[in-house]
Amino acid sequence: MNDEIDLEDAAPWLVILLTLIGVGLRVLLLTAKGMSLDETVNIWLASHNIAEMLPWMARIDPQPPLYTFLLHYWIGLKGDGTYSVRLLSVLFGAGRIPIIYLIGKRLAGAVVGLVAAVMLTVSPFHIYYAQEASMATLLTFNAAVATYALVRLLTDPRSSRPTGSQVREYVLAWRRPGPVVPDSEGNPSPQNQSRLRRPFFQSITTDLTWIVFIVFSAATLLSHNTALFFFIATNLFVLALMLFKSREPLTWQAPAFKSWGIAQVAIVLLWMAGILPVLRQPGIVPQSSLAAEPTWNAVVQMLRSFLTTSAPIPAIATGISILYGLILVLGLVYYRKKVARLLFLAGLFVIPLLGEVIVNIWRPVSLEQTLIWTTIPLFLVLAAGAAQLKYRFLILIVLGIIGTNNLFSASDYFRFYQKEDWNTAARDVAGNVQKDDLVLFNSNMGEIPFDYYFKPYKDYYSLQVEEHGVPLDLFESGIAAPRMTSEDLPGFTSVLSGHKRVWLVYYHDASTDPMGLLPQTLAARMKLIEKDDFYGGQVQLYGNP
Repeated sequence: MNDEIDLEDAAPWLVILLTLIGVGLRVLLLTAKGMSLDETVNIWLASHNIAEMLPWMARIDPQPPLYTFLLHYWIGLKGDGTYSVRLLSVLFGAGRIPIIYLIGKRLAGAVVGLVAAVMLTVSPFHIYYAQEASMATLLTFNAAVATYALVRLLTDPRSSRPTGSQVREYVLAWRRPGPVVPDSEGNPSPQNQSRLRRPFFQSITTDLTWIVFIVFSAATLLSHNTALFFFIATNLFVLALMLFKSREPLTWQAPAFKSWGIAQVAIVLLWMAGILPVLRQPGIVPQSSLAAEPTWNAVVQMLRSFLTTSAPIPAIATGISILYGLILVLGLVYYRKKVARLLFLAGLFVIPLLGEVIVNIWRPVSLEQTLIWTTIPLFLVLAAGAAQLKYRFLILIVLGIIGTNNLFSASDYFRFYQKEDWNTAARDVAGNVQKDDLVLFNSNMGEIPFDYYFKPYKDYYSLQVEEHGVPLDLFESGIAAPRMTSEDLPGFTSVLSGHKRVWLVYYHDASTDPMGLLPQTLAARMKLIEKDDFYGGQVQLYGNP
């Protein structure tokens, strides 16, 4: 008992420490790796004013605009440098650490919350995405806050009352003083005086929780289209809880049906208000996705990435996998008498996973990035399993093993992992370019990350070059990844007209130029002068003798 009391007292300070460690791990070597195509596209979109941004979002990838809007104003404050734009993701990434502690504490106590916070702090998977200028950390932060608000509502008996009742009661308490009765010293005192002494926000906690749940659920939906599965999962669980609320062992408090309905309507209205400006834009063109279609192995690899079960020595990797399996079983055992909590966490993990696998049959998306928020319920089940261990030192040993493995994996990421090296491509061209050269991009989206690094050279040295995507230019067609075919060759050769030297930035050719038509056509018309590889692609220079 004393240990629990001491832990409760120390937990806030430990969470602050973990958050600071999380910030340090996420900001470490933040600019060491180059900006990827997705990152520079986000920066390029956010650099436009709102009126120009929305049409381009509709053409390139019709997604909810929340992250791009936030990045737009962030760039206005901090600039579009690598460190600045990634810092926004760092803040959202570290901000999830205290949130997962609060969820775990509300679900199963301070120990579970702390263990989950430790897992999130040292997760290489989360460190990686916190160092990427993408919507992934914003999506996870919004989903985590909405989940915490929902857990509060499900564990608060007052949530069964109509929404706004606390505010109304507080206002009435001020406007209508109660009967005057003498106090212990014989002085008259309003009977409701004690209620008015309570701080305003403390008196309306449940109503505020409803507002937080509505706002951050809508923000989750406005972070990515696939977040619709968060909305589906939470509604399926709460409606099931309402249906079976009289049965044991589903002992959680279901909110009032009317209040829940009002909240869902408000969420949908906020979501529609954010997504409709993009969907209403003219010229929305279905784009081919560069993401690979998922296989069973891809799903397994995603789960391994979530938990970092890989290691250079196979025996260690196997041991880590077994350790996770054991604490997962212990977590399920812990929740066996708390079925509602288990179904809640399982639904938040399984429903989005199955939903995205089905969606990928129609249109491939990145499972890891869009499902990153499902690690929150996963870590909470694992944390409950670790907290099941009888002795405190066993919990510390388990966390020590997981933490050590994760930190070694994170160090491997910092030292060895490479992103697309567009800086090298831009530097190669800038160092040898001549006036009136033509720079071509087989994947015309590649023009954006190339220009992110090439523009400073171009402005500083006043370079006069023409850039063009083939077979269609992004800025003329609005099509992100057109595929080169033999029918496009006449238009391609007309683009070459008047240029003695042509640079080809060749990237992702398996999807955009599977037959290799571009280098074949250039080689038939010009001499290949030089060819330089960069991580992710190749720069080829062709010229006439």
